[in-house]
Formats: sequence, structure tokens, C-alpha cells
Amino acid sequence: MKKVIILIGSYCSGKTEIAMNMAIKASDAGRRTLVVDLDRINDYFRMSDQIPMLADKRVEIVSPTFVGKGVTQTNMPAAVASAFDRDWDLVVFDVGGDQAGALSLARYHQDFAALPAGSLEVYDIVNVFRPACGTPEKILKLKGELEDFARAEVTGFVNNSNLLNFASADDLRRGYDVLRETSDMSGIPVVHTTGRQKCLDEFLADGRDVKYIGEPFALETYMYRSPDTFTHGKI
Repeated sequence: MKKVIILIGSYCSGKTEIAMNMAIKASDAGRRTLVVDLDRINDYFRMSDQIPMLADKRVEIVSPTFVGKGVTQTNMPAAVASAFDRDWDLVVFDVGGDQAGALSLARYHQDFAALPAGSLEVYDIVNVFRPACGTPEKILKLKGELEDFARAEVTGFVNNSNLLNFASADDLRRGYDVLRETSDMSGIPVVHTTGRQKCLDEFLADGRDVKYIGEPFALETYMYRSPDTFTHGKI
């Protein structure tokens, strides 16, 4: 059965990095994989910059900034239809972290509703160091707003708490504490804890309650940008 995963969450919470990792790992395992990039507000971390690498990994991509593939803003709806019409094993939707991003997802509400039961998951990617996600109350407020605009209900939280290049196991510990309370308040499970392998291993060694960890998911860094590479147009 086709698996469809929608990633929503605060701006710069790490949705694109997680989408890339999910897609590449699935493709490496022999699964037919598509990523749909609906993040139209973030020109700094653009998945479409990674088209050559995704092609090498046999991952298909639909993006509004799809360089060299003839997919533009005007024909995005037809391109996105391939997510539902073709025989994929995994489709990952990367959604922008604001109302516009969520609204871009809502136009496909009927297509999502027509999917077989159990094939759709909506994950709220949480980095507790983002201003809108520092407390359970803030996380649930933003979740509700994005759900309303996207017309999709969150089925699980992902702890992706980090301080970018300064990320440590302590970041995941802080995310664990906040999401434990958020999960208890909402009844929504924590489905993944993500991070670089070293940080993840150190965090897991604590022996914390797996109920609030979910399935550990180690991340490779594909979306790194420095000011120098951005200025000089390098990847």
C-alpha cells in the first residue's frame, strides 16, 4: 500500500531536511519514492537545489522551483497529481511553515481523503528552539492553526530539536521534556526523535521512556548552507 507522509511545522523546524532523509533512505531500500515540495517561502533552504543528488538517489521530486524540468508555479497542480495517480511506495509532502504553506496543501484535501485507511500520516516537526515552539501551549496553538489551514489533522509529533551547527544531545533532551508534556496534553504520540547519529546515540543512552521518543531516526545533513556558499551560489 502506498504510504503518504505530510510534514508540517514551524518555519525552519527542519521539515525539508527530514523529507530529504526519509526519501533517500526509502529509495536506498528499493522503494519507489516521490517528494512534493510545497514550501514556497524559503529560498535559503530549497529542496530544488538538490535535484542532481536526488536524481542520483533515484528520488523523484515535484517543486515550484523545479530547475530544468519544466515544472513551474502555474502547472504545479498537474504535477502534484502524480503523487496520487502513480504507483509510488512512499510520497513525502514538505509543506511551508506558515499559513500560505498550509493552504497550498488544502487544495489537495479530496485527494488525501480518498487514500486508503492507514496510508496517510501527518507529522508535526518540532524544534523547541524555534520561537513558536518553545512550550506545549505554543506547539499546540501553531498545530491547530496549521491544521485548520491545511485541512489535515496531525497524527504524530517529531522531536527535531537542535541548535543547527551547535546541536547536541541536550537539545534532544529539552525537546523530549517539552514534547512529553505536549503529547500528554493532546493525546498525539511522538513518532520519531531525529538528529545526527552521534547526538541521537548519546540521547538514547539516557534510557528515557520510549513512549516519548518514538522510532529514532538518524539524519544526514543534506541542506547545509553557510553565508559563503549562499553568496557564491555553491552547494
